[in-house]
Amino acid sequence: QVQLVESGGGLVQAGDSLRLSCEASGRTFGNYAWFRQAPGKEREFVAASTWRGSTKSYADSVKGRFTIFRDNIKNTLSLQMNSLKPEDTGVYYCAVAVATTRLPITGEDDQDYWGQGTLVTVSS
Repeated sequence: QVQLVESGGGLVQAGDSLRLSCEASGRTFGNYAWFRQAPGKEREFVAASTWRGSTKSYADSVKGRFTIFRDNIKNTLSLQMNSLKPEDTGVYYCAVAVATTRLPITGEDDQDYWGQGTLVTVSS
């Protein structure tokens, strides 16, 4: 089992930056990702990375603004979000997969463990 606890969400204004963190504990895992769910919409992919961070993938809507990375010493996954827009509003979830594939795992169904989510609200 892997336990994931997100933090860092909050209310910000458009153009601000925010860093989400996801503290991981339990068994070892490989690739990791972030997803989000806007009010009234289905959960969607945001960003994903291979275990070592050698390859990363981003949704077109966040490319160039968000950065996914991992602190192996602290066992923390992070999502740095810059130039936030109102459409970035939603509950953000970190997810991990046991697998360590060569490419990032971007599918929801391919993730093995999920955090509880942290709410990000971006006002205009």
